Amino acid sequence: MTEKVLLDIKNLKQYFSVGRNVVKAIDDISFQIFEGETFGLVGESGSGKSTTGRSIIGLNIPTDGTIEFDGQDVTKIKSKQGKKDFRREVQMIFQDPYASLNPRMKVRDIIAEGIDVNKLAASEEERNMMVDDLLKTVGLNPSHGTRYPHEFSGGQRQRIGIARALAVQPKFIICDEPISALDVSIQAQVVNLLQDLQEEQKLTYLFIAHDLSMVKHISDRIGVMHHGKLLEVGTSDEIYNYGVHPYTESLLSAIPLPDPEYERSRKRLHYTPEPEDGKVREMHEIGEGHFIYCTEEEAILYRSKLEQKKRQTLAS
Repeated sequence: MTEKVLLDIKNLKQYFSVGRNVVKAIDDISFQIFEGETFGLVGESGSGKSTTGRSIIGLNIPTDGTIEFDGQDVTKIKSKQGKKDFRREVQMIFQDPYASLNPRMKVRDIIAEGIDVNKLAASEEERNMMVDDLLKTVGLNPSHGTRYPHEFSGGQRQRIGIARALAVQPKFIICDEPISALDVSIQAQVVNLLQDLQEEQKLTYLFIAHDLSMVKHISDRIGVMHHGKLLEVGTSDEIYNYGVHPYTESLLSAIPLPDPEYERSRKRLHYTPEPEDGKVREMHEIGEGHFIYCTEEEAILYRSKLEQKKRQTLAS
C-alpha cells in the first residue's frame, strides 16, 4: 500500500527585498509530507524553517514554486471560499504563546473564533459545548474559558493555542517551534499531548524546531535546513544515527547526553559552508529514503561515507 502524499512542496522560493539586497529565506526547496506522519524541520535560527511554515499556510506569498495540499496547488487558489476551505484544513501553532493570543479576548472566544468564522456551531449552546470539549482535550478545565490569557502560564497558553488550532477539525497542523518558549519540564507534556492528539484525530504535522533530539523523538522523517536550503532528508533514526552532511553532523555534535564520560570527550563540529562554485546541486538519494543536497560526484562520496558509518555501527 503506497502512502498518500498530503503536502507536496516543489521548488519553493521565498525572497525578501531588504533595501537593495535580496534575502533568499527559502531557496528552491522540495519535499513531501505523507498523510498521518510528522515531518520534522530542523536548523539554526535564520535557516528558513519558520518562513517555510508561514509560506505553506499563506502568511507569506511565495516568490516561486508550488505548494500542493491534498492534490490542489494552493498558490493558485483565488476564490475567497477556496482560501477559507484551505485554512480550515491547515492550521498553525505559533512559537510564542504570549504573543499569539489576543490579551483582550477571553479564552472561550479565542478558541471559538474558527468555529464562528466557519459556522461550525448551530447555536451558542453548541459553540460553548465545543469549546468545553476542546479545553478538556488539551488538559484544561472548561471553567478556564471565562479567563484572559494573562491569567495562564506559558504551558497553559500553548495548550490554548493547540485548542484553537483543533477547533476547526484540521487535517494538517504546522507546529512552529511550539515548545521553544516553554520550560523544559513543560516541553515534554506539550509534545506528548501533540502525539496523543495525532493518534486520536489522525493528524499530520510539520514540526519545526532547532532541537534535533526533540525532533527525533516526535518525527517520522526529518529535513535539515541551512540558509534557505534543504540539505538532508531521511527517517528520524537515519538522520540521528547516520547523518552524513557536514551541517547535520555539526548539529548532532551539539546534542548533550547525560553521560559525564561522553561529555568530557565530546567534540563540537563547526560547519563552514563551501564557497559558491557554480556546480549544479540537487537532492540525490544515497540510501533508501535518505537524500542529500549535492552534486552527482559528491553523492558517490556521501554513499561511501554512509556505508562506512553503518559498518562501524555493526562492528561496535
